[in-house]
Amino acid sequence: QVQLVESGGGLVQAGDSLRLACAASGRTFSTYVMGWFRQAPGKERELVAAITWLGDSTYYADSVKGRFTISRDISRDNAKNTGFLHMNSLKPEDTAVYYCNAGVGAVVGGSPRYLEVWGQGTLVTVSS
Repeated sequence: QVQLVESGGGLVQAGDSLRLACAASGRTFSTYVMGWFRQAPGKERELVAAITWLGDSTYYADSVKGRFTISRDISRDNAKNTGFLHMNSLKPEDTAVYYCNAGVGAVVGGSPRYLEVWGQGTLVTVSS
């Protein structure tokens, strides 16, 4: 079973920084893309940033451009690949549950499959 585990959320003040991490576990043989979504109370889940695993393409929502940076560490052991979301100059409107999402290649039932996997979410609260 492939899982994503996020970490790094917490309570900070406006202007502070946080780094979220997303680690994959399970029988993965490749990671293709990773994205960070967030969902604030009463709002729809939105894509904040995404990166292709080759690192040749990134996407940022307008609301976070210039403040957030997405990155990844590539390991020889694909199961140890980790993605990061570096968040600077945080604002109260950045308060949300942040979810990691990845497209991975994994062995399922003895066969290779492309899976889209979600993490459980980590809460980021920014006080004014």
